Amino acid sequence: MKYVLDVHTHTVASGHAYSTLLENAKYASEIGLKLLGTTEHGPQMPNAPHIWYFHNFRVLPRKIYGVTMLHGCEANIMDYDGNLDLNDKDAANLDIIIASLHDPCIKPGTIEENTQAILKAMDNPYVDIIGHSGNPQFPIYEEEIVKKAKEKNVLIEINNSSFKTSRKGSEPICAKIAELCKVSGTKVILGTDSHICFTIGEFDKVGELMERIGMPEELIMNTDHRKLISYLKSKGKLKDISLD
Repeated sequence: MKYVLDVHTHTVASGHAYSTLLENAKYASEIGLKLLGTTEHGPQMPNAPHIWYFHNFRVLPRKIYGVTMLHGCEANIMDYDGNLDLNDKDAANLDIIIASLHDPCIKPGTIEENTQAILKAMDNPYVDIIGHSGNPQFPIYEEEIVKKAKEKNVLIEINNSSFKTSRKGSEPICAKIAELCKVSGTKVILGTDSHICFTIGEFDKVGELMERIGMPEELIMNTDHRKLISYLKSKGKLKDISLD
């Protein structure tokens, strides 16, 4: 399958990434991506950008080097009640929001607590994607997460970085989550979680997983940029973007 979008990427603004926004966009253009999301870490992550950074996305052009840009955030789930480090007003002004568990922001809990944190986060209408839910540091009841994601129309991310450079031990959990999504018809989105431009659009490991389990193309959001745009529009976002 050909993948034409990547919406989980970071720039130097996140504090521990190595490329600029323009470098990311240029590389995405060079490899033929149609859509690129910049999703810096939420403001409670150490060295993350100040909230004003997210307010000022309005100064950016919608297209850079011919690539349509989505302005978002990888928000931190801060507690077992699913609260994020973005308030509703700030979240409403962003194109796309990934909600993730990160140990600098929330202590790994019991399997019940971790599961509840994600389930509650999915009740937030501004959350579009649950990020790297296969992290073994935060064990969860995968069946509950996938069921709720389908009910709430939230995408489950299968994170390529989890297979390669971070969150060691994620692969079998991600495979289980992907299988559950396939059986239940829950939509997934592949993400690189790039912290340098050269890994943008690199879906080698998760692509192999999709092929191995026979994930239907209609459940993978990355195969057509119009699928993701339509999805976000259905949630009241991207009013200034057409489906062309």
